[in-house]
Formats: sequence, structure tokens, C-alpha cells
Amino acid sequence: MNSSAQHPTAISQTLQEWKALALLGGPILVAQLAQMANGVIDTMMAGHASARDLAAVGIGTGIWGPVLLFFIGVLSALQPLVSGHRGAENHARIMPVTWQGLYIAFVGCILMAAILTHVRPIFVLLGLDAETTDIAQAYLDALAWGIPAVLLLNALRGLTDGMGHTKIIMVFCLISTILNLPFNYLFIFGFSIGNWQFPALGGEGCGWATAASNWIALIALLVYLNRNKDYKNFHLIGDWTKPDWQEIKHILQLGLPIGFAMFVEVSMFCAIALFLSPLGPTVIAAHQVVLNAISLFFMVPLSLGMALTLRVSFLIGAEEHQKAKLLARSAIFLALGISCVNAPILFFGRDFISSLYTNEMEVRLIAIQLFALGAIFQIADVTQVTMINVLRGYKDTKIPMFIMLFSFWCVCLPLGYVLTFTNWLSAPMGAAGFWAALIVGLTCAAILLSVRVLRFKAHQ
Repeated sequence: MNSSAQHPTAISQTLQEWKALALLGGPILVAQLAQMANGVIDTMMAGHASARDLAAVGIGTGIWGPVLLFFIGVLSALQPLVSGHRGAENHARIMPVTWQGLYIAFVGCILMAAILTHVRPIFVLLGLDAETTDIAQAYLDALAWGIPAVLLLNALRGLTDGMGHTKIIMVFCLISTILNLPFNYLFIFGFSIGNWQFPALGGEGCGWATAASNWIALIALLVYLNRNKDYKNFHLIGDWTKPDWQEIKHILQLGLPIGFAMFVEVSMFCAIALFLSPLGPTVIAAHQVVLNAISLFFMVPLSLGMALTLRVSFLIGAEEHQKAKLLARSAIFLALGISCVNAPILFFGRDFISSLYTNEMEVRLIAIQLFALGAIFQIADVTQVTMINVLRGYKDTKIPMFIMLFSFWCVCLPLGYVLTFTNWLSAPMGAAGFWAALIVGLTCAAILLSVRVLRFKAHQ
């Protein structure tokens, strides 16, 4: 027999692993785009209500986005844990882990709702005008009603994605997005039934629309899991497990650094919007437009990264360490390929993309400038998210958390403030100063995480 058939080459093994990534990552991408589309729909429709509603929704998103992603990050520890148990064929551990994740989600619901409904002092501290503050707080109050649905969906995602069934969450995220569009229209602009008139809620309506669509998606997912034959051996009610504090501690030890790292990254972007608030709603609106669009493009490398986490953890559970190492190191080429597609689209299409969000020319002119800077940092951004997800597959989360904290909060934000508001290094650059600093911060994260991957693998 041919030796190459017995021992596949590194290239053939790499291609096989990339195919497995595509099968896992394709549905994840659709799911992520669907979730992201909710924010895009909110932003676009609020923008057509008024620039103030757009600014308020953007500021509100700057508050709930990082908080939500912190809890989602904590719950994302379930994916590699479940996937690892599946790789090791230790199926008896899957539902107990899932239930401990659900308990964590229940507590997270209470904490997050309490945070979102008490952020008005932050807006006052930032000097936001009273009308924008009122809209932003009303938006968050409405959104808080949907928090239980979002967190429970993500806890159950640990089960379905960890089992390799990434298409399931894709379908229910699409359901949520499809419903969000008409709900947004009804709640933002109002509607009437006979002689009864429902008032136009503006930016607040975005929160109610998102909450309603998420609850419907959660209920539909619960019904599906209860009736689907693939999950007859993983039944939520039949396999109920009481709280296991040791298992919960284990999940938190893995998940808290992930959640904090995600919080650090996203809060950096959102903190920029808060720092820019003294420059007025036009600048905030432009920043939100660019952040929203770039976040949409970011879903491709993020989905690749999530698939890498699942695949690497599965291979480690199956004790296929060499394959995991090969996959981890080859992922950088996928990341570079994605960035080489994203960057030209953002740079050359920045005028067109801006026009999709707003008709106000002053907002568009600022957004066009920021899009050019956003295109520049694509290679660094795609690389850092790919590398950090490889490390999560290896359950290495603490050091990457500190790398993110250093790169974003110790490098990017201070540099951005200096470039935006002072003349220490150059004339004040306005909003462009923070986006120029993002290039430096993301490059720092990409380099440090890449070094960590290479060193970490050397000890496997």
C-alpha cells in the first residue's frame, strides 16, 4: 500500500481539517450574522427615525453590548467542554455540564437586568443631553425584558454547538432576526388597529422588538429540543441535574477569563462611543455606523474562531494532539485570507456602506473617514480573534485575557484619548484619533496572541 495513503501529508490533513471547520463554521457564521443583523436593523431603523434616536440606540448598545458579551463569554465555556466530552466519548457528562451552565445563565439574567435598568447615572456623568439620555435608558429598560431569553439561548447553544450541530442555533437565530424587522417597524414608528393607536416609541421600540423576537426564538428552541430524536438521550427535563458547585466552579474558571476578555475588547469599542459623546450626536452617530458595519464583517473571522474552538477541543478530547497543533498553526492562513477580502471592501465601499445607514451628509462624511482606518486594521483584528479562539480550544484562557486587557485598555484607549483630544502627539484628530489607536492596539493583541499560540503548542 502507498505510504502516503497510510500517512496523509500535512497538506492533505490541513485541507481535511479546513473542510471540517467549514462544516462547523458555516452555520455559525449564518447564526452570527443573524444575531448581528438585529443590531444592524436596530441601528438603521433608529437612524431613519432621527439622528438623536440613532445616537441613543448607539449609546445604549455601548452599555449592554459589553455586558451581554461578558455573560455570553462565560457561557461559551460550555462549547469546548461539551465538545471535549463528545470527542472523548464521555456522553454521560454532557447533560450535567449543560445544566450547570443553565444555572449560571439564571444568575446572569438577574445581574444583567439589574445593570441595564440602572445606568442613567453613567449617562449623566458623561454629560449626555437629557433627551438622548431618556431615549437610551428607555431602550435599555425595554431590552432588559429579553435578557433571560438571550442568556438561556446561549447556554443551550453550548449543548447544540458542542454536539457539532451548529445548524440548530443558526435556524433559531434566523427566526429571531426575521421577526425583529417587522417588530422594529411596529414599535419604532407605531401602528393602529381600528380606533386603537399604538404610539411610535422611536429608539425605545428597538429594545421591545429585540426582546420579543428573542423570547419567541427561545420558546421555539425548547420545543425543538424536546421533540428532536437526536436529543432523546440529552433531554433537559429527563436529565435534570441539581447544582454541582464543583462543576460550576470548573465552568467559571474557564468561562470567566473568556467573558472578561470579550468584555475588554467590546467595551473598548463601546467606551470610544462614550468618550466621543461630548463631540455631539453627529460624531457618535458616525462612529456607531462604522462600528456596526465593521462588526458585521467581523462575524466571518469570529465564526471561524468559534469553529476552531469546537474543533480543537474535540481533537484534544479525542487525543489527536498532532492534528490539533496542525490546525491551530494553519488557521493563520485562513485569517489572512479573510482580512484580504474584508479590507478592500471596507475601504473602496465606504461611501456606499455609509449611505445605507443614514441620509445625513455630515454623518456620512465622518463615517467615510473612519471606514478607511477600519480597513487598515483588518489583518490585525482577524488575526487576534483567530488566535484567541485557538487558545480557548486548548482551554488556555487566563493569559489571553491579560493580553487583551493590556492591548486594549493600556495601549489603545489611552493613545486614542491623546490623539483625539490633545496636541501631545499631533493636532487633535477628533473621532479619527481613537480609530487610529485601534490599529496600534489590535496589532499589539495579534502579535502577542500569535506568539502565545506558537509557544503554547510547543509544549503539547
